[in-house]
Amino acid sequence: MNKRLASLLSASFVVAPAVSAVELYKDETNSVNAGGYIDVRVIHTQDQTEVVNGTSRINFNFERKLKNDWMALALVEWGINPVGSSDIVYNNRFESIQDEFLYNRLGYAGLLHEKYGQITIGKQWGAWYEVVYNTNYSFVWDGNAAGVYTYNKDDGAVNGTGRGDKLVQYRNSYKNVNFTLQAQLKNSEFYTCDVTNISESGCQSLWESGDSAAQKVEFNSTLGGAVTYKVTNMLTLSAGVNRGEFDLTFGDGTTRSVEDLIYGAGITWGDIDALGLYVAANINKNENHDTDNLGRLIKDAIGVETFASYRFNNDLRSFIAYNVFDAGDDYVIQPNFNADPNDVFKRQFAVIGLHYFIDTDTIAYIEARKDFGDFESTNKEQQALMEQSEDDGIAIGFRYTL
Repeated sequence: MNKRLASLLSASFVVAPAVSAVELYKDETNSVNAGGYIDVRVIHTQDQTEVVNGTSRINFNFERKLKNDWMALALVEWGINPVGSSDIVYNNRFESIQDEFLYNRLGYAGLLHEKYGQITIGKQWGAWYEVVYNTNYSFVWDGNAAGVYTYNKDDGAVNGTGRGDKLVQYRNSYKNVNFTLQAQLKNSEFYTCDVTNISESGCQSLWESGDSAAQKVEFNSTLGGAVTYKVTNMLTLSAGVNRGEFDLTFGDGTTRSVEDLIYGAGITWGDIDALGLYVAANINKNENHDTDNLGRLIKDAIGVETFASYRFNNDLRSFIAYNVFDAGDDYVIQPNFNADPNDVFKRQFAVIGLHYFIDTDTIAYIEARKDFGDFESTNKEQQALMEQSEDDGIAIGFRYTL
């Protein structure tokens, strides 16, 4: 396979760490590979110590040679929970707990051509992730400032910046430039109320009664794009944007549109898997794109992620990461849960870690997180809830890659 075709294929599997696979079947036309890993760890955070699942997953990759130099491809990936359900689920999922042994992470199919590029349809990593994923190499506390895992650290499915649902995506490259364009084609509708302790069905009833404190929200298609430029073998630059729109209809009949927007850039030096120094950073500006730890939509914020590591000759890789997601004060769109307009939300933390490569695909690790966040509210109960999921912590784990 030539380098350009390999580059397009590798962009389809933008995950951390680098993809490893075992060949299950291959003939002149078809190939099937299996990949993934089991990641288990002991973590102490939020005053509890438990054995928990990390980001364990299994995937199957299918390729088929077609006529005229075309190739068909497909991938399915499931997250797996080898240790059972747990009260602490922190891998971007403080609130989105997965009790199932298997749950959907990725699933798409498409066509690939060396000249004409690649088009895929399904649940896949969004174009925005290509801008910022190079800071996402902490195993336990990966970044929550880059606008990927939106809606209180979930998987970014809703607005297509993480593992986006229902994406149509086109990729191609020219010399040292790779680019991705995508459209998220979906129709979603839900009800929300500026009232505490109310179910969605109760909120819908309130909306149907004509109460202005209730809103019907339509959040449908989104658009996104990213460009990556490999300046040298060591230096890579990236930039991108993702946009959607909420259409709100209040119970009293008034309407309002809210733009969901994120844009930014990243820079990377080195190769995370190679010996020596690796450094990456990215910055983004976002509007109505994410929520605070109470689920309230943030009007605008700035996110910065930094990551630096060094891999030694003795199979050790040390790293430090520092992330800031600053919504400041006056970030809550009013009225909303009777919030104080001067509430402050600034997620800020550092992570240090050490990864020991027992062999290429077997890693033991220890990571620690220190919180420097600033969460302020006149409602002290709400402030405590915002602070809880941003606690310090330490974890020891083991990752076995196929």
